[in-house]
Amino acid sequence: MATQGMASPAGSTAPAGAITITNNPSGNPTPGDGKAQRPAESRPADVPSDTPSGAQRELAQENEFQRFVYNATGQKLPLFGQPYFAGADRSFAPVESVPVPTDYVLGPGDELYIRAWGSIDVDYRATIDRNGQINIPRIGTMGVAGIKAGDVEAHLRTQVSRVFRNFSLNVTLGQLRSIQVFVVGQARRPGNYTISSLSTLVSAVFASGGPAQNGSMRKIQLRRDRKVIAELDLYDFIIHGNKDRDVRLLPGDVIVYTAAGPRVAVLGAVDTPAIYELQPQGEALERVLGYGGGTRASTNPRSAQLESIDASQPRAPRTVATLDLAQAGRTLLKDGDIVTLFGVAPQFANAITLRGNVAAPLRYPYSPGMRISQLIPDRDALITPDYYVRKNKLVQFTNGSDVSTQQLTRDVKNIVDEPNWEYAAIERIDPKTLAMQLIPFNLGKAVIDRDPAHDLALQPGDVVTVFARQDIRNPVSKQTRLVRVEGEIAAPGIYQIQPGETLPQLVQRAGGMTPEAYVFGTEFAREETRRQQQIALDDAIKRLEAQLASEGATAAANLSATDAQAANQLRQAQAEARKAQITRLKGLKSTGRIALELPSSATPSDLPDLPLEDGDRVSVPARPAFVFAVGAVANNNAILWRSGRKMRDYLDVAGVDADADMGNSFIVRADGTVLHASRRGWFNDLEGTELMPGDTLVVPEKGNRETFWTAFTRGLKDWSQILYQFGLAAAAIQTLRN
Repeated sequence: MATQGMASPAGSTAPAGAITITNNPSGNPTPGDGKAQRPAESRPADVPSDTPSGAQRELAQENEFQRFVYNATGQKLPLFGQPYFAGADRSFAPVESVPVPTDYVLGPGDELYIRAWGSIDVDYRATIDRNGQINIPRIGTMGVAGIKAGDVEAHLRTQVSRVFRNFSLNVTLGQLRSIQVFVVGQARRPGNYTISSLSTLVSAVFASGGPAQNGSMRKIQLRRDRKVIAELDLYDFIIHGNKDRDVRLLPGDVIVYTAAGPRVAVLGAVDTPAIYELQPQGEALERVLGYGGGTRASTNPRSAQLESIDASQPRAPRTVATLDLAQAGRTLLKDGDIVTLFGVAPQFANAITLRGNVAAPLRYPYSPGMRISQLIPDRDALITPDYYVRKNKLVQFTNGSDVSTQQLTRDVKNIVDEPNWEYAAIERIDPKTLAMQLIPFNLGKAVIDRDPAHDLALQPGDVVTVFARQDIRNPVSKQTRLVRVEGEIAAPGIYQIQPGETLPQLVQRAGGMTPEAYVFGTEFAREETRRQQQIALDDAIKRLEAQLASEGATAAANLSATDAQAANQLRQAQAEARKAQITRLKGLKSTGRIALELPSSATPSDLPDLPLEDGDRVSVPARPAFVFAVGAVANNNAILWRSGRKMRDYLDVAGVDADADMGNSFIVRADGTVLHASRRGWFNDLEGTELMPGDTLVVPEKGNRETFWTAFTRGLKDWSQILYQFGLAAAAIQTLRN
């Protein structure tokens, strides 16, 4: 310490007479030059280090009471407080990071860093020897053992002042001594530990891993000179952070983990289900619940269960009792008790549940005499929130003039979830039999008409379900059905059809046909027919794919080419052709067209009285001026239609190839029907048939000496699309007849 009136050295910020004690980042006191000195490694001498996973495995071990609780309840409960020690480190790092207190007593092995300036210049590290002394050059030997850290600077100043005058002195604690303590009893990691002299009982408990599964957390003893110096209750420390019983360790101290005292189990509706250790004299239930954070609002305050062991009963020592948590302060628990807390019932005392196709599916408060019309007071309560979301999206990022008929149809059907006005239901539990009752009612009569027969009285706990029209299939008269009419119609568009409305009636309601309408070529498509046709088409393509693969393999096996390389190239070309043909066929999609079988001179009055369905499409084309010839003809183009001209006349104009197979030729009429030459019994002479505008004449090629598969694929390449249309038309005719 500097003598009064003497100035400190340049750069010094410590006032005269101050004790300066500094720590390095690891917590060890260092001399003023800032050079940290690491203490001796604090590790038990006889215990190998283990990993955190090893600590977890130790926690997984169970004691006898834990197994007893598991057999009784089916639940594995941890020991309260044990998780705090799952990752405990033996290095005593928490102790090293604390500052050196002023009441720390110096002893052999402690290091002092002494600086003096003025009449004497000293910069010296001194370690206290076994005699409790240090030797300072030019000053001499002096005893410091037993002096507190806060008094050592004044003590050394007094000793130096006997030799020198007019000086300043600063003393800093350097590396502290190590001490050896012993951990015994029911410890998780017993052994002898070399630790820092700043270590306390609490830090030693954590460094040694805490008590073992059978060790006590309520009574950890510190013995010194055959006397119990302190007893630590870890519950008091863990729950309240109380360190009043924590003391600093000295060399030779013994930490004793006693055996665990009486234990109880608490489980159920609590935040911390665990096994708790009691004080030897027992504790009240209220106090034990407080260890785990107490009860919550979700805990039933009126009902709990206590399972006890009654040693006075020789045959069945276990008993069960019901507890009232209001008396928890007077319920004394004893060893072996199991307390189960129950949660409050999820039942609502005064709630009606409304769900389904409604604006706000919620629980609503019940009032005496409440009816359906009070739960659903108006029609707005049946508009789902999705309606407004869909409605707002109609104008988001969209040009207002860019609206297709498909989009209009989709919007009309999907913009609002229409409620089912004819049917809704109440789910109710019969309080006598606890059987579920389903009570149907007419939603429209209850909400709109307030009909007492359907505006039913509600009871607490009822669940009212409102269905949408798409949830349950309704009669046709109650469905929203849309049909698209386009082409040569006075007012083409999308129409909502009425119950039982037919095709002629809809055409008349749309303003009838224009003078340019070609009634014979009217296209009528149905969504259900399209789905059935697509299924049949996909199945036919699969069969054809298997057939072509089989015949291709047979053809390749029958090749008689002498040149192996040429034969191989031919097989590869055939394989590529098969693959390309199947890919083309898979790209075909059905249209759902149904042939109306109209007369060639059909008028709107000739339209069949076909009942309409949702999704139907009617397209009336303008009268075309051409017929088409495809296949084995010289002119695969449109040919001008002339009245009275027959098939042979068009063949003369188109020019028939030499390899044409006239026996398999056919006509695809504009109305979707097909006339085939092989069925002369039905159609007489096909070549004498008069063609109508829009008809298509198909002349396939005849077979040659090539294999069947080669001829088939080559011919199919030219007219597979026509065969496809023929297949769809035939399926449509069969559907219409059924």
